[in-house]
Amino acid sequence: MWKSAKVIILPAAIVLALVLLWNRQGSEAAPEAQKSYVGAERCNECHATQYKNYMTYSKKAHSYKSIVVMKKGLTTAEFEKCFECHTTGYGKPTGFRSEQETPHLKDAGCETCHGPGSLHVESGDPKDIKANLVAKDCEVCHNSERVNAFKYKPLIFGGAH
Repeated sequence: MWKSAKVIILPAAIVLALVLLWNRQGSEAAPEAQKSYVGAERCNECHATQYKNYMTYSKKAHSYKSIVVMKKGLTTAEFEKCFECHTTGYGKPTGFRSEQETPHLKDAGCETCHGPGSLHVESGDPKDIKANLVAKDCEVCHNSERVNAFKYKPLIFGGAH
């Protein structure tokens, strides 16, 4: 009797272990659709020093104010185009929609560069967030067209790190 039970239990345990391992690997590279934006304030819970530096030194922490100043004279479409770089996750399913609906995403927060943080906040696992940024990550907003148009110099790690 025990011999036949081992024959059933052992393969079942192996299958269970493989399923759990596969699910864990899946969460490390979870598709963007499974992740959502949580806002920079949530990053403060574990990354207080970086958050304080971001709020104190980074222009991104107050980037929405700069487009509000420029709003006069812009069409609605031109103003909303600014959201792509001056807010967090604009145009993405869980990203910035409006100052009233998603006030926690109205500035270019941590997730603008590091990606949606919901899985990372839940797990604490560095694999659930983009940690090692490179210049190419910044070029989404800090590209030659915008640099020439607005006369600013892009800064990698602009104040937070």
